[in-house]
Amino acid sequence: MHIAFHIGANCTDQERLLKSVLRNASALLAQGIVVPGPSKYRRLLRETIEGLDGRSPKPGTRDILLDAIIEEDSVSRLVLANDNFIAIPKRIFDNAMFYPQVELKVGTLCRLFPDDEITFFIGMRHPAAFLQEVAHRAEVVQLRDFLGQLSPLDLRWSDVIGRIRQFAPQARVVTWCNEDTPLIWEDLIRLLSGADPQTEIVGQLDIAAQVLTPEALATLKSALAQDPQMDRIARHEVIAATIETHAKPDAMEDEVRYPELGDRLIAAMTEIYEEDLDLIDTMEGVELVLPFR
Repeated sequence: MHIAFHIGANCTDQERLLKSVLRNASALLAQGIVVPGPSKYRRLLRETIEGLDGRSPKPGTRDILLDAIIEEDSVSRLVLANDNFIAIPKRIFDNAMFYPQVELKVGTLCRLFPDDEITFFIGMRHPAAFLQEVAHRAEVVQLRDFLGQLSPLDLRWSDVIGRIRQFAPQARVVTWCNEDTPLIWEDLIRLLSGADPQTEIVGQLDIAAQVLTPEALATLKSALAQDPQMDRIARHEVIAATIETHAKPDAMEDEVRYPELGDRLIAAMTEIYEEDLDLIDTMEGVELVLPFR
């Protein structure tokens, strides 16, 4: 069985990807793809992983878990999602590391399902926007208290993804930039769900709808409907052009909440982020989903 697990990151799509995939649940089920409700597995997996504390699971644990999660027969793919899987916001920078629990979490999950094909899905976000949002969620007053010995310039998504690959080498990783989601949303729904390429996807404009005026959204839907066979790059171009000219005021901007994130620091973090993406794009076993290619 293929297990597709959207593990975050925190404060990226805010579970909207799971919601969009669930909109297609009936069509997916006809293809042997099950998308259970989060209550079926989140607490169960968390308590199981915490109880093992890095030890190997007992024989038969996989079957017990799947019996609790899946009710359907003849399942070929299981889709799970939990944006707090590798850490809650308050624990993201424990021990002066960026996501210090990622090795334990992904490694244990792979040991729980040793004979299954696993793909981890993880969205990234500009480090400055990510840092201020998770700090806000963690109710942090000053960033230095949140980061400890780390500097904002130390945040590297390549480090997190590299450790996933190191401790779960048999698993694939699919990643993307949160900033690109209005353009690539349909791609992400298809990748996470594993839907047949001919499946008509519902909710492919769920993110674009949040940044466009209602009139612009209607125009975009009409433009896409005129060419159902439009390839993905052309679709990206149409969506991007519509957003560029018709986005709601400030819809694409992240509010800066922390004065510690000044313009010069954010510019430096942007440069590091871009270099980091280039590195991630070369990593073996990792698919970086980018628009226009």
